[in-house]
Order: sequence, then structure tokens, then C-alpha cells
Amino acid sequence: MTGATINGETNEGVAEFICLGTLIGNDNSMEKEIQRPIFTGNRTYFAAISLFRSRILSRATKIILYKTLIRSVVSYGAVVWTLTKKEQQDLLIFERKIFRRIYGPKYENRERKSRKNRELEEMSKGVNIVKWIKGQISWLGHLERMEEDRMPKKIFTQEMGGMRRRGRPRERRKEEVERDLQVLGVRLWTELVADRKKWKDIVRQAKAHSGL
Repeated sequence: MTGATINGETNEGVAEFICLGTLIGNDNSMEKEIQRPIFTGNRTYFAAISLFRSRILSRATKIILYKTLIRSVVSYGAVVWTLTKKEQQDLLIFERKIFRRIYGPKYENRERKSRKNRELEEMSKGVNIVKWIKGQISWLGHLERMEEDRMPKKIFTQEMGGMRRRGRPRERRKEEVERDLQVLGVRLWTELVADRKKWKDIVRQAKAHSGL
């Protein structure tokens, strides 16, 4: 990023910076931004390790702890993420690692075995972290209902000018959500958001849909 002069004061250009907890870089890459909350989530787990190792707390309670304490840390700012397959996999690997620590190994014929991914999802009784993030589309309705002169609405609808780099451009969060809505069979979503009840039903469908 190049420097900028505002009111006679020159600000140094930097390759990346953190704004409101989100890492913004000049290469528009999300990889570092995804790795940061995963690292923070790992630290949060070890900060609460006594709870997760407790024999007093049930496994179900520990899963609730994970979903309310650690998942919320890892998914901070996720409403604006556009996830590649690799980034989705990184998030799933992190979550499964926590689940394996909570549930421990299983024993078959006195042989210790690691639990399979599908088994972990079934035991945790809920959608995985990627589906949970993709289900957080209620913000889209909130933005669409804003007045046109509100700054968040302006930023959301703004089209970037200038020349872009060669190669396929990274998908924007809005485009990703619109594609997910098509999978749900939702058409003309900009008209549906005006009805809050219908939009809440769509949000619930998104969280439960296996194809997202």
C-alpha cells in the first residue's frame, strides 16, 4: 500500500494492517486472516484447558463450551470472509482437532483408533464450523434494509475501479452468499429481506442445508 497525505500529515504505506480485529493486506489474501483466529482459538483452548480436561464436566458440556467460547473467537469477522477450499479445510481440521481432544480415541477389539470425521460431526450434534459460518447470512438482510446513505451500505455496494491483476479475481463475500442462496433455491433475495420473518426462515435453512 502506498503512503497517503491527509491534512498535511503523511501516513506511511504498509503491506498489511489490522482494523477492528481484521487483517487487511495489499494482496487481498484471506489466508493470513483465517490463520490468525485459528491461532487465537488454539490459545483460547489451552487457556481453558482445565475445563476441557475436567472429569466433572460431561462431553456435551465441553462441546457447548467449544461452540460458545472457542468457535466465536475463531469466527470473529467471518461474515465478510470468502473461503477457498483450502481455508475451509484449515477451519475443519482445527475444529476436528478440538473434538478429538474432547471425545478421545475409541477402542475396538482392544485396539486404540482415532475417531473418523463423520463420527465426530454426529457426536457433536450440530453443523461444522464452515457450515455454521456460511449460515451467518442474517447480516445480508440487515445491510440490504439500510438506507442508501449509510456508510456500511455504500461500502457493501461499492464497485472498485482501476486495473486489477492478471488472473481470476477473488470472489467477494456478497457473490459467495448469492451463490449459496441459489443453492437454497432463493430467488430475488433483495425483495425477500424486507419481510423479516421470511428472511429468518431462509437463515435457518442455510444453517441446516448440507450442500453449503
